[in-house]
Amino acid sequence: MKIRRVGAAGLLIECDDADRVEDWRAELWRRREIGELRAVEIVPGARTILLDGVAPGTEEQLPQWEPAPGEIQSEEPLVRILTVFDGEDLEPVAEFWGVTTDEAIQRLVDTPLNVAFSGFAPGFAYLRGLPDAWAVPRLAAPRPRVPAGAVALAGGYAGIYPTASPGGWRLVGHTDQNLFDVRREQPALLTPGTRVRLVAA
Repeated sequence: MKIRRVGAAGLLIECDDADRVEDWRAELWRRREIGELRAVEIVPGARTILLDGVAPGTEEQLPQWEPAPGEIQSEEPLVRILTVFDGEDLEPVAEFWGVTTDEAIQRLVDTPLNVAFSGFAPGFAYLRGLPDAWAVPRLAAPRPRVPAGAVALAGGYAGIYPTASPGGWRLVGHTDQNLFDVRREQPALLTPGTRVRLVAA
């Protein structure tokens, strides 16, 4: 773990792997909740966590708070995403995995996922949990338009497009659930740490 200063009141924690990011995110959110950490924003990424608006002295405290690997047990809510597995890339994904399409669907519904971080578009969550051996390449050229609600895979992540946009992920299905609504108190349905299960419709 490395700590770097970012601007006047920011710190960037660099982790060796994605699992450590989740350990740190949960620990820092817990510390902030009980009043031990003052930070305006805690923003996880693929290998980093950005702390913005931190109090003086936080940089010296962080090494004392480093969680043991796997020590934090997530108590975040579970969101079930009702999914129709009809994506145009489902068959190629199954072929890439060396299984039938039914077996590919079963893999996806059997795998517990969690939101690692958000990005790309408001409400877009990068979902971890798929084994490294299941990583699939992005399309060689992105589609000009992916519909809202498309459930997709790229690299080691699953994701769901909250709005229509261009995209190069492999489409395996779709959902009608609203993932982002500015009228809600929490606009994004899927926030970092949230546990996710895909449920076949």
